[in-house]
Amino acid sequence: MKHRILVLGAGYAGAFAAGSLARRLSPADTEITVVNAEPVFVERMRNHQLAAGRELAPRRLADVFTGTGIRLRVARVTAIDPECRTVTVTGADGDAELGYDTLLYTLGSRAADHGVPGVAEHAFDVAGRPSALRLRTHLDSLGTVGTVLVVGGGLTGIETATEIAESRPGLSVALATRGELGAWLSPGAGLHLREAFDRLGITVHEHTGIEAVGATHAVGADGTSFPADATVWTAGFAVGPIAAAAGLEVTEDGRIVVDDTMRSLSHPDIYAAGDSAYAIGDNGRPLPMSCASAGHTNMQATDAIVARLTGRRVPHVKKTYVGNHISLGRHDAIFQMVDGDVRAKSWFLGGRKATRLKAAILKGSLWSIAHPTFGMPKRKRRLAAGTTATDVKAVAAAPENAAA
Repeated sequence: MKHRILVLGAGYAGAFAAGSLARRLSPADTEITVVNAEPVFVERMRNHQLAAGRELAPRRLADVFTGTGIRLRVARVTAIDPECRTVTVTGADGDAELGYDTLLYTLGSRAADHGVPGVAEHAFDVAGRPSALRLRTHLDSLGTVGTVLVVGGGLTGIETATEIAESRPGLSVALATRGELGAWLSPGAGLHLREAFDRLGITVHEHTGIEAVGATHAVGADGTSFPADATVWTAGFAVGPIAAAAGLEVTEDGRIVVDDTMRSLSHPDIYAAGDSAYAIGDNGRPLPMSCASAGHTNMQATDAIVARLTGRRVPHVKKTYVGNHISLGRHDAIFQMVDGDVRAKSWFLGGRKATRLKAAILKGSLWSIAHPTFGMPKRKRRLAAGTTATDVKAVAAAPENAAA
């Protein structure tokens, strides 16, 4: 019986991991299935552009995985039973149970409302493709008259505010942040950011927490009412409750606690990558929810899965950050270099050069997802003895298969 590998989620982490596993493991021994709620690959790093009005051609996952041997199941994951090693999904054809021997959990994250009243009912977000399209439709309905309030001064908030302001100059755009705008940037990059906001006419409300959201306004912590025909909530991300409900060891925010190889501390036949994983970087600090983290963790997870199943030593993938890329509309951007503790260095790149660098990274990420068989080895690795579906639990827990 083939070893069943089940990948939950086909975002940056899941789609790339599935392709990597298919490249490296023999189809004679393994069966790889990917479950994703949508039939297309979502370029999450560009959802703010989609919401603002850019046309982004969706890439069908069925086309991406054609010829790889990967099975695609378009369905939503509703539950996991680690004891029976099954996953319950709901799709167009109803509910079903999928079995696995190794599970890779990459379901990602969604917008975190932090319990703020009115966010769920009235706010928009760009965490997913459906929500980004919902915001786009609403912005279309406003035409050239209206006020947009972006809540959150992180990367997503900055990119969303600048993209909307540039793409829809008739709208009045404001951003509310609990701290100082771009406080983590170097002085030069911070100045560049403020100049971009001034150029685009974006109003900034610093040291302003939003405590409630209505249909046409938002309320600050001091009671100030901010007009908003559209409130865009970008104040952080949260993961779904599926892992916690399944009894996996998770953090308070629901992320799966993993070891250095991305294997669940509580369930050794389950791995996690991307925003769903609580992983520690090489600097000893938890990796943030980001595309860079998705890259580090999915490569480590796939390396570990392949190594353990084929009887090899698990390698260590570096989990360090080089810098932050921030788009400021279509023609401006910032690339901020950071040190080992993720503190801004004095050097940064801004303007057109930074825009081209960001575009190259986005293009490269999409290309690697769209070509999962590129570099496929002529001889794929066969599984080691003892990795059949009936005894995988014993192999996963064996001391000789521990991380290097």
